[in-house]
Amino acid sequence: MDKFRMIFQFFQSNQESFMNGICGIMALASTQMYSAFDFNCPCLPQYNLAYGLGILLVPPFILFLLGFVLNNNISMLAEEWRRPRGRRGKDAAVLRYMCCSMAQRAMIAPVVWLSVTLLDGKCITCAFCTAVPLESLGNASHPHLSPGEVQRVLARIPCKEIYNGQQLIANEVAVRYLRCISQALGWCFVLLMTILAFLVRSLRPCFSQAAFLKSRYWSHYIDIERKLFDETCAEHARSFAKVCIQQFFEGMSTDLEAAHCHLPKKAPADAGEAAEKLLGITDQGTMNMALKSWHRCKPPLRLHPPAQPIGNGWAGEGQPHMHPSVPRKETAAYYSWV
Repeated sequence: MDKFRMIFQFFQSNQESFMNGICGIMALASTQMYSAFDFNCPCLPQYNLAYGLGILLVPPFILFLLGFVLNNNISMLAEEWRRPRGRRGKDAAVLRYMCCSMAQRAMIAPVVWLSVTLLDGKCITCAFCTAVPLESLGNASHPHLSPGEVQRVLARIPCKEIYNGQQLIANEVAVRYLRCISQALGWCFVLLMTILAFLVRSLRPCFSQAAFLKSRYWSHYIDIERKLFDETCAEHARSFAKVCIQQFFEGMSTDLEAAHCHLPKKAPADAGEAAEKLLGITDQGTMNMALKSWHRCKPPLRLHPPAQPIGNGWAGEGQPHMHPSVPRKETAAYYSWV
């Protein structure tokens, strides 16, 4: 059990590297999925386009959603976006930075899938085989066919075993034409994504360095605050449970003594230490009120003695009241960051 806990703590402390590794594994998995996928074009005019575009676009969308699902910060982002304002304002720049950071990682696997699919060319060949230009690639001396018959002939181009329109247009000519277009689109897509990634990674901090640093700092703060709150809650729950269990067994021993079953009564050495960790919260109702207050009105981000809590919330639900001992310069510096 300790080994699993150590592994979990290692993953938590190296969350960014861990998420980058997951995105890389998903990208490799997407290429393996495509290579193992048995692509069978229906070769019917009314189904070719839907099947080809479905294979081209639906798996990347699924991989994109999986990238968000596997990211641990998605729950933190949703919680921060949906929480009541309370005494701490919500910075839209921080939320945008966190969302963009998750979206960049989630897009790796879909981009790899689209690149591999376009460079292979099967989806484009199946989807757009009915749009082959017969005036430039077809046989002009072939007898005239109705538009419906032409569509049926062209729809069979990806299926060599059932193709029977050799006199109208050569199968290999049409396939090479469509595959050439698909590969050109694939390389353009790879180039566009590379340039976009370069611009996002290298040029964005240059235009708004202060806002970029602010967003990074407060996004890290939100993540660390959530972890510390969870650790403090776990420590409080452990101490609370220990005190309750000790009191239960002490009561049991008292009842047994009253029933003339004399047992040695031994006071636990760490009972006082566990009681100190309760921070004055010693019943279920008070703990529920404290958790509700943390969700509804988190304390403001300033390091001075906080206002006294009133009821379930904090004093001063409106604008935060600055302590008289805080100089005005420090107040202005605080609001310039927050």
